Amino acid sequence: MLRVFKRIALGLVALIVVVAIALAVWEPLVAEEGKAPPVRSYDVEIVRDDFGVPHIFGKTDPDVAYGVAFAHAEDDFATLQEVAAMTRMRSGAMTGADGAKVDFAAHLLDIRGTVDRKYAQLPADIRALLDAYAAGLNHYADKHPDEVRLTGLFPLNGQDIAAGFALRSPFFFGLDSVLGALVEGNDLPIEGGPQLTGKEVARVTPIGPEPDMNGSNAFAVAPARSTDNVTRLISNSHQPWRGGVAWYELVVHSEEGWDFAGATFPGSPYPFLGHNKTLGWTNTVNRPDLIDVYKLELNDDKTQYKLDGKWRDLEARQVWLKVKVGPFTLPYPQTVYRSAHGPVILNAKGAFAIRYAGIDDLKMLEQYFRINKARNFDEWKAAMSIQGVPATNFIYADAAGNIAMAYNALFPARKPGADWRGVLPGNRSELIWQGHLPWDKVPLLVNPASGYIMNANNTPYVAAGPGDELEPEAFSPLMGIESDMTNRARQAIKLFEAAGQIDAATLERIKYDVGYDKSDYATGWIAALLAVKPEGDERITQAQALLRAWDWQMDGKGKGDALALMLMRPAMRQSYRRLPLPDARDELTAAIEHLTKHFQSLDPRLGTVLRLRQGTIDLPMDGGSDTLRAATLWDVDEKDGRFAVRHGDSFIQFVEWTADGAVSSRSIQPFGAATTRPDSPHYADQAKLFVEHKTKPVYFTRQQLMPHAKRRYRP
Repeated sequence: MLRVFKRIALGLVALIVVVAIALAVWEPLVAEEGKAPPVRSYDVEIVRDDFGVPHIFGKTDPDVAYGVAFAHAEDDFATLQEVAAMTRMRSGAMTGADGAKVDFAAHLLDIRGTVDRKYAQLPADIRALLDAYAAGLNHYADKHPDEVRLTGLFPLNGQDIAAGFALRSPFFFGLDSVLGALVEGNDLPIEGGPQLTGKEVARVTPIGPEPDMNGSNAFAVAPARSTDNVTRLISNSHQPWRGGVAWYELVVHSEEGWDFAGATFPGSPYPFLGHNKTLGWTNTVNRPDLIDVYKLELNDDKTQYKLDGKWRDLEARQVWLKVKVGPFTLPYPQTVYRSAHGPVILNAKGAFAIRYAGIDDLKMLEQYFRINKARNFDEWKAAMSIQGVPATNFIYADAAGNIAMAYNALFPARKPGADWRGVLPGNRSELIWQGHLPWDKVPLLVNPASGYIMNANNTPYVAAGPGDELEPEAFSPLMGIESDMTNRARQAIKLFEAAGQIDAATLERIKYDVGYDKSDYATGWIAALLAVKPEGDERITQAQALLRAWDWQMDGKGKGDALALMLMRPAMRQSYRRLPLPDARDELTAAIEHLTKHFQSLDPRLGTVLRLRQGTIDLPMDGGSDTLRAATLWDVDEKDGRFAVRHGDSFIQFVEWTADGAVSSRSIQPFGAATTRPDSPHYADQAKLFVEHKTKPVYFTRQQLMPHAKRRYRP
């Protein structure tokens, strides 16, 4: 009998071992094998300057795209692989449960289906760029197999690169907020745009990833407003400092006329913002109503939905999510649904379909490249009229002295008569819009009399000086254009109006301003904090005294900055969500507890608390949430209580065109060119300049670059 039990036990152990091995190795075996792009040779040279920024020189545009991929992989191959895994819906197999959520979204939105349907419609030159970029990543993976994080991830091809665009684009205008609320069965967030009925209903808001803190600044100044007849553009995006939407700086040149200095995201063959010889632009997130949710009427077994009085089959498809847990990858089945409206989510409240701007479209891949190569304002507007980018403001300037702001969005062509701010009935096909408004309906401000344009994620109606406002009545309420103002916008207008004629130093001071305007939510919030009754807690009395004496500046010079830093962020979060201010006593008490525990003071220096940290680099920061010098999100160190900034001012670029049309620019990043390579000299070599409000030169031409070339090579 003992032998029998022993054999059974050994059999169970063997079975467990077999299962464990299977769980460790099965995922790459069942993953769809990647197909490499057509084989061709690429003629490209990469030159690294003294800050490690890659300057890519190619004979053709695809040569340059190949070099962009290889150079970026040298600096951040880990993140590029995470983006690649998302396009193959294998993110969960690489990064675990969080990645599996991204994979679910990719399945739900049918991203690969979009690529299958639309990729061949892209112009041949765009497909050649995407294939070249994929080939550059494949080449790096072949040369560095020890760095490959997921078996079978390579080779990639142009379709994989396109899938990355299709997947990420809608999340820049808030699709994550909608999906999250529906999956969890929560109320939908509040939606922007003018109210269309008198009813108060659950509504949707497109405010992007980390929606409560999303933001950017942008400024353009015309020659007439400048002291020296110079046209100026400041790009001041607020993005995460690490990960798949962290900026990567580069300069590109091809013999086919592609010359551009700017920054891109992992997974893109071209810059998304910056400048060429004659023009430039930058972006800020806008928040129009670009997402509609429909409640479906299902039959009893939930296999059909009613549309125009007839039952139609609800598409259902089982998918397998792969979730990495330790050394194992676990299969997790899910079902994704789709109706004529778009993706469908079933929860305890019913079945809800989603339709969003840019659904089932890849035209953004063409638009971005065409504006890279535009040579004047007319060509740039023609490229913008392609209307592929679903949402984001474009702030523009050029060598001819033009400045402009386009409140770019693919506004759904909605029909009047429905409450587009609420959950729509899903049984009426006329509510399933099929297109978007044309480019000439997009709000556009060109060469305002004030001589400057600014945007800080505020309403497009206020983008320049008093008297230059766009008229809200000129735009349909069905477009859902937001009316919000931010502290940054109010502060920028105030500073521009007080400045008079503007030189480079004045514009730089505006950009790095750390003040709060005493209006809107900020004033109400401070008043609420000062109204908290101490109820015998002397610390509350002391904190309120600091707030009364606070100078409304996050410069680290006055008293109370660290306390105000902690208290302004939750107020900003609620303001961005269009919700009431948080509980003043709770937030005040939490800030007091944290400062007392970790700093034994309610008034430590701001720079002691707020830090830039990367490896061994640990530097003091200034700025705060919703200040023009943005330090928006941070991680709290559990040991020392300090705040390591991870989101805020990121890639910053100052561009100038002189009266004779000559272009020059300066830039800075929080860390360096190689943010995931601790052994690289460029892991954090820009950090000290960044915290000191300093920049480095951009060597735009080969002549400017070569005295600063530290490495030249061909991949």
